[in-house]
This record gives sequence, C-alpha cells and structure tokens, in this order.
Amino acid sequence: MSRDPRLFPLLAAPVMGALGVVEAASDPEFRQSFGPLVVVAAWLAAGFLTQARLPSVGAVLVAGFYPLTAVLGAPGPGGTGLISAMLAMGYVGYAAPPRRSLGAVTAAVAVFVATDVALHGIAWDSVFFPAVFYPARWAGRLVSRERERSATLVELTARLDAQRESAAWAAAQEERSRIAREVHDAVAHSVSVMTLQIGGLRRQLADTLAERPTEHEVLLGLERLGRETVQELRSLVGILRTPGPAEASTAPVPSLTRAADVVRDVRAAGLDVDLEVVGEARELPRALDLSAYRILQEALTNVLRHAPGSTARVRLEYTPDGVHITVRDDGGDPVPEDGRADGVGGHGLVGMRERARMFGGTLAAGRVDGGFEVRAHLPVAGVPA
Repeated sequence: MSRDPRLFPLLAAPVMGALGVVEAASDPEFRQSFGPLVVVAAWLAAGFLTQARLPSVGAVLVAGFYPLTAVLGAPGPGGTGLISAMLAMGYVGYAAPPRRSLGAVTAAVAVFVATDVALHGIAWDSVFFPAVFYPARWAGRLVSRERERSATLVELTARLDAQRESAAWAAAQEERSRIAREVHDAVAHSVSVMTLQIGGLRRQLADTLAERPTEHEVLLGLERLGRETVQELRSLVGILRTPGPAEASTAPVPSLTRAADVVRDVRAAGLDVDLEVVGEARELPRALDLSAYRILQEALTNVLRHAPGSTARVRLEYTPDGVHITVRDDGGDPVPEDGRADGVGGHGLVGMRERARMFGGTLAAGRVDGGFEVRAHLPVAGVPA
C-alpha cells in the first residue's frame, strides 16, 4: 500500500458489491432471495466506502451485513459477506490506531455473535467464525508496522546522507581554509616582500636608472606585476575562505582581452615576443575566458623558463565556435633537463591540458622546427556565460 491507503476500500467497494450480486444470481440457494441479497451487496459496498474515511466505523458497518441479512430474511452469511468482513478487519488494523481498531473488531465480533446466537442459539460456530477477525486485524497491523519501519528507514537513510554530506562539506571547508592560510601566509607574503624589495631597489638606483630607461621600465613592470599578483592571491584566499561569491578585489580581472598586457610583461622580462589577433575579439564565458588567459600566461612563462633568449610568437584566433591560442618559440637556448624536449612537459603542460579539457577543448604541445609550440582550442558551445 505504497500509494494512498484509502485506495483499498475504494476498490473493494465495487468489487465486493459486484461479487455479492454474482453470488446471489449464480448460487441456487441464494437465487430465490436475489432482491434482498442485492441490498446486502449494496450495504457491503457502502461499508467499504465509509471505511475509506472512517476505518473503524466502516469495519463495523461491513460486519453489519449479517444482521441485515437476517432482517431481510435472506440466507447467509454467504462467502462474499465473510470475505468482505475479513478484508474490512484487515484494513481497520492497517489504517486505524491500535486501540481504535481493536475496539472496532471487538464490536464487529459482538455483532456477529449476537446475531448468530439470536438465529441459531449458542454454538461453536457462533464464536469460531467471528474469532478469525482478530488474526485479520493482526495481519493489517503487521503490514502497517512494516510500512512504518520502511518509512523510518528511509528517513534515517536521508539523515545519514545529509550528515555525510555535511561532514564532507565541513572537511572541504577546513581544507580550503588550510590552503588559504598557506597561500596567504607563505606565497602572498613572499611575493609582497619581493615586490617591496624591487620597489626599494628601484628607488635606490633612481639616478642610475635615469640613464637606463629600459631597465627602469623592467623594474616598474616587475613592481606592477608583483602588486597584481598579490591582489590575485588575496582574491584567491577570499574565494577559498568564502563558499559564496568572492570578495571584491582591486586586481585586474584575468581575461584574454588582457593578452597585450601579458605579452608586454613577458617582453619586459627579456623575451622577444609578438602578438597577432585574428578575428574580432569578443567577450567569452567567464570561466572559459579565465582558463584561456591562464593557458596563454603559462605558455609564455614556459618559454621564459625553458627557452631563454628565444623569439616567440603568440596568435589568438577568434572563431564562431571558440578561440584558438598558439604560442610558438624558435628554440633560443633550451634547458632540456626539465623534460620539455620530448613534448610531454611537467605540471605546467598538464595544468594547461586540464584547463582545456574542462570545456571540451584540446591542447597539443611539442617540438616544431627546432622550437616549441603550444596549440589550444577552447570551444564556447555548451559553456554557460
């Protein structure tokens, strides 16, 4: 009875009513009292309909078919009446509170016993037949208990799932907080100190740098890059510590539209690099835009680290289906001991590939004409804005 339990008496009403009519019409003993037995069948149907709203009252009404049969002078009780009484007792055990269902079954037994004694006198049958109403009620109570236990088990399972999710969330938050502390206390602090030292060095060498504008621009670029990095680290710390929207940050938003700034910073660090933009630059989905920016940034950083003195070329191509990023160098003075020479690379290339795959994109990297090339394609299809 996983659905509405009232469905049972509502279905039993027409079924048992029809069965009573069929029994009255087909049994030779009952056929002569067909009219009264049709009334009895209607009484059974009405009792079940009442039981859908009032289980205890309906059970007693169903049991009342026996005295009604006697009053109408019809033979009985027939099989339909006894089956109906058993079903009604089972349902009241299922649907009514224990004490109320016990009272209803006892009342039904009393109705049967009193009617049978009045018709036939005291006999074994007068007690035996109505006594089986109690096992019927017990069967209904058993089904009700199993249903309650199943509901309790489902509720406990839901609570355990909620507690497990809560514990996992708390553990994740603790780990995020730990990482945030490490980033803030170690990385952000170190970058802040480096930026301050560069600024101090620039001021101490102000007279010398006045005659060396290139070196002066390099130091200014390093200071600016250091401040932006500190701001990005603080923003990252805020994201890690706050599960909701990130705190406001004054750092420039990482975006592929800032590709010229990345190229300028790398150029200031001593790398000869050119930028080519093909197609009309457009706004990309936020997460994809960030990943594209980080791929470009990491690819140029790898050129600085692994091929110092080389010449690099950056090509950004905007297409209707996404954006293509190509970073290629001519080799310069490669540093082979990091494993880049085989085109596999270290964690940098792995991270770039992971960023591309997040959006269903691709990233290929390897040796080309003595240099190294990174090619990434990030599609915009299916990426939320």
